[in-house]
Amino acid sequence: MIFYRVCDMRKTAQPPAPRPARTPAALDDVDRILLDELARDGRITNHALAAAAGIAPSTCLGRVRALVERGVIRGFHADIDPAALGRSLQAMIAVRVQAGARPHLAEFGEQLAALDEVIDVYFIAGADDYLVHVATADTEGLRRFVLEHLSARPAVASTETILIFEHVRPRARS
Repeated sequence: MIFYRVCDMRKTAQPPAPRPARTPAALDDVDRILLDELARDGRITNHALAAAAGIAPSTCLGRVRALVERGVIRGFHADIDPAALGRSLQAMIAVRVQAGARPHLAEFGEQLAALDEVIDVYFIAGADDYLVHVATADTEGLRRFVLEHLSARPAVASTETILIFEHVRPRARS
């Protein structure tokens, strides 16, 4: 299963309102150890996580739950290789929306996120409005995606496709 993320896209008549700047969460040393260990291995057992942090398993469970409730931990998911699903070609597609379509940006982003080929949708600042991470079986699948789901839409002013040769995930930082 691939999780799709759309940055705060609520259905409104206006472009997504800017979210207030989020202040860094108050984290102590134990929280930081828990987060570092979970970032390194999201499947770590509660007992192993508690041992790494030097706390009791019951305390560990409560602290992780609190981190989730506070929004520090946004979720747990599997990082699946798209090639294992027959989608070995990945690309980032910058999408610029027509000026007249700006009131429907949120809806547009949600529609993109619902497409099977889409891994992530980012609402961005700058010349473009969206950056869309997609995975397809081959160049023909990518071409078809761009033509059918982007270029064919009157709301889309332009696209720029950037192929991804390799994705190197950073290691968790201490």
